[in-house]
Amino acid sequence: MKKTYLLTPGPTPIPENVLALSAKPILHHRTPQFVKLMEDVKVQLKYVFQTKNDVLLLASTGTGAMDAAVTNLFKKGDTVITLNAGKFGERWTKIAKAYGLNPVEIKVEPGQSVTVGQVEQALNKNPNTRGVLFQASETSTGVAMPTREICDLVRKRENCISVVDAITALGVFDLRMDEWGIDVLITGSQKALMLPPGLACISLSDKAWKWSESSDIPKFYFDLAKERKALAKGQTAWTPAVSIIIGLQETLKMIKDEGLENVFKRHETLARATRAGIKALGLEMLAKDSPSIAMTAVLVPSEIKDGKGIPKTMRDKYGVTIAGGQDELEGKIFRLTHFGYVDKFDILIGIGALELTLKDLGYTKFEFGAGTGAVLKALASS
Repeated sequence: MKKTYLLTPGPTPIPENVLALSAKPILHHRTPQFVKLMEDVKVQLKYVFQTKNDVLLLASTGTGAMDAAVTNLFKKGDTVITLNAGKFGERWTKIAKAYGLNPVEIKVEPGQSVTVGQVEQALNKNPNTRGVLFQASETSTGVAMPTREICDLVRKRENCISVVDAITALGVFDLRMDEWGIDVLITGSQKALMLPPGLACISLSDKAWKWSESSDIPKFYFDLAKERKALAKGQTAWTPAVSIIIGLQETLKMIKDEGLENVFKRHETLARATRAGIKALGLEMLAKDSPSIAMTAVLVPSEIKDGKGIPKTMRDKYGVTIAGGQDELEGKIFRLTHFGYVDKFDILIGIGALELTLKDLGYTKFEFGAGTGAVLKALASS
């Protein structure tokens, strides 16, 4: 027998009580019962997004909400600044190009974060910029962006909006949508919301809604005005991901019961413990200046020639699934998550499996227990 554990940056583990809900008979979405469910979810989502505005639900992954942000808010030919610190920042550039926008990309080396100065310089150089599109947490590299500071730059410009992909950030660390002037905030169900993939959430500021009225990019399924109109009646424009929304009601309650501040503190503690374990094993993080507390990206040590063997061995031999690197980072890094339905003992299991894997693959620069011991000490002192 082998138990399995999931420590990837999405999908993330799902609470047992949420899994049990999927065994119940399906609820039809055009009924008073579903309307009641949606009304409750609508209120709770505002709490997590820290906004007074509606949060729309789309039956898609988070990329669907990214696509919707572009098609609903901009015009063909608009100049937008995209911040590329990894695979998902690059995705903003690709989406913008696909719909006829003019993206000005700020690209940094993997593991680095875009600075506020770089954004300000790009805005000054391109005064007709209509939007700044970026990740609060770059999933492919484990880097956090200075979200508050970037949004503060943008909110001072009447003809520019901020669009923030918070797919691995919302519900992990503090993102005050209204207070910080975030114009568009996006997340996905399979991350800190602790649900299966298939549901995207997007909220727009009053400024962004005003802009949506003049967008000339064709749209049908991802028409946010239709979704907003449907939500006012406790519905969605199209057939919703009913089972996931039922689970969402439960996970939002769990977040509310724990309290956002405590959720953020828990994630900080788990990140600190994970990184203590990594350091004790003589390993280095990819992100050294602005690491996201959602996950830790670790450089494959030179002693291991096939870096893809680390996630493969952990999964196939020890039952712990983590993520490897993507594109140019494939085989060069591995990523462990510590957000969502994750607790301190999950971190111990992950670092323990990593110790065994490293020894199997010929890395011997540590004594057994060094990583797990460092995790325990970090947790005891938190």
